[in-house]
Amino acid sequence: MAGLAGERSDGEQGEKKGDSVLHGRCLFWVGMLVIDCHAHIYSPDERRYPPRAEPMRPPAGKGSVEDLRHESLANGVHCVRAVHTVSFYDYDNRYLADVAKRADPWLAGVCTLDPDQPHAPDTLRQLLREFNVKTLRSIPSRREDTFDSAGVRALWTICREEGATIDIFLMQPKMIESASKLLAEFDSVTVGFCHCMDLKVGPDLEENTALVCGMARFPNLIAKVDFISTGTQMGYPSSDLHDAARQVIRAFGPDRCVWGSNYPNAVWTPKLSYSEHLKIFQQALRLSDEEKRWILGETARRAWFPHIEPEA
Repeated sequence: MAGLAGERSDGEQGEKKGDSVLHGRCLFWVGMLVIDCHAHIYSPDERRYPPRAEPMRPPAGKGSVEDLRHESLANGVHCVRAVHTVSFYDYDNRYLADVAKRADPWLAGVCTLDPDQPHAPDTLRQLLREFNVKTLRSIPSRREDTFDSAGVRALWTICREEGATIDIFLMQPKMIESASKLLAEFDSVTVGFCHCMDLKVGPDLEENTALVCGMARFPNLIAKVDFISTGTQMGYPSSDLHDAARQVIRAFGPDRCVWGSNYPNAVWTPKLSYSEHLKIFQQALRLSDEEKRWILGETARRAWFPHIEPEA
């Protein structure tokens, strides 16, 4: 993206900034790779990209892709998966589409569509083919209250045909059975597990953690171990969810776990800043260097950023 540190699009020798450098359209890095696998984006231009009624609005100056890039670079993050925000735009993906179409090598776009809308399959194909969107964030059918619906299956089928990945918004235990059917049927599709069913401190934590760990039986499922920031009842280091995070990492293995910031943090993780959430995985969880290598970067690189590689 023109004007942001460390990016060029002219195909000439890259400009080095921090630990990353762009050569043409391929991003290289030195040191430990860090990829933010879940960040929400909001345009400051509400005329061009109008919000839904009563949107969940970020603070002034926060939420844009430019601010996200500033925040990520300031924290040594090389790449980001930008997620369409239903709580602000409903299912109008135009801002996400325009951002993804720029084909910045540091960013991968994740759209969200309503499977109950008849035009959703056509919209998904267009987003994947014409706007460089890489992933569908899949929600259950609200009309049928299940993932096992014709509308959801149609979207998953398109992702399989187009070589796209899926993030599954599996947030309730009652949805596990129907989600499991699709994960088994579409076993060739890489699927990110959004927020690990929104694990949080409370009376159901132990039971729900066991349910999440049970989902590790699907080898195509990657756990987003970002629930510490959304489910904690304390600030840094949020030790009330360390044990749950370690259980998930053991169940899936670090090569099937990723970190995400949940940016903008003032909206989604008010008890933790961007840097504090990252620091939990860099330090407070006491992960081994090999675990950090996978969870903070390598798992996500292989799944969503195969075009980047370490500089020789």
